[in-house]
Amino acid sequence: MRLRRALTRYQISWPFALGLVLWAALGVNDSSLRAQDPPAADAPAAAAAPAAAPQSAPVEAKPVEKSRLWWFIESSGLIGAGILLLSIYFVSTVSRLFLEMRQPVATPPELMLDLTELLQRREFKEIYTVVKEDQSFFSRLLATGIAELPNGLAEARDAMERVGDAVTVEMERKISMLAVLGTLGPMIGLLGTLKGMIASFSVIALSDVQLKASQVAGGISEALLLTFEGVALSVPAIYFYAVFRNRVSSISMTTVLKADEFLRHFAHAARGKTAAAVPGGGQTPAAGATPAKPTKS
Repeated sequence: MRLRRALTRYQISWPFALGLVLWAALGVNDSSLRAQDPPAADAPAAAAAPAAAPQSAPVEAKPVEKSRLWWFIESSGLIGAGILLLSIYFVSTVSRLFLEMRQPVATPPELMLDLTELLQRREFKEIYTVVKEDQSFFSRLLATGIAELPNGLAEARDAMERVGDAVTVEMERKISMLAVLGTLGPMIGLLGTLKGMIASFSVIALSDVQLKASQVAGGISEALLLTFEGVALSVPAIYFYAVFRNRVSSISMTTVLKADEFLRHFAHAARGKTAAAVPGGGQTPAAGATPAKPTKS
């Protein structure tokens, strides 16, 4: 009886125990699945995290861009500084020539009025004194002509022409630096061009792995910039040289003609005064005039 009861209890508890084992196994599997589910559920967040990572990454600082003025100065260098000094000299020379190369400076209107009044009063010594003290182009010509007038009008005019040529050469010498600048500008620009191209091709020749475009472009831009600066100096220099050369020719010709005309009037007036000083001419001899010696019969 006891054995049967024990078997009966055993038969009853065995299914229960088997159920507990299965429940426990299912519970363990379920807990393991639940433990593995959160990573699967967090997969979209994990996938989105790398996509959001670049946004949160620190942005690299961009290189500071140089101003155009500083780039211009840096690219020009010492050659550009030399061109700048020549440009300042060019501007000062042109300004000075505009003040000096003028017809009123070569032939002062006030001087012409004073000399005309003195000639009308036949004050020849005063005329010579005035033109001797004045340093204008017209006065230098007229002083030479009056000094040579006792040798004849033709000699006086030849002397005036020689002095006029000398003064013209002196004026052309003043404007010759414009021609020098017009020729020197492109040569300096060419020197800068060679320097920039050598710098660019040296970068290409020495770059074994990777070529830096900024260094190559820097040399080329330097070459073109210096060429531009040289041409920018040369073009106005050549233009103003032509302008002042034509002005020198015009001033020289006009001044020589005015001096020659005044010298002829001076010679005629001097002859009239000498004729009036001769005894028997019906007029009183002028002061300072030497009376003519009487002729023997």
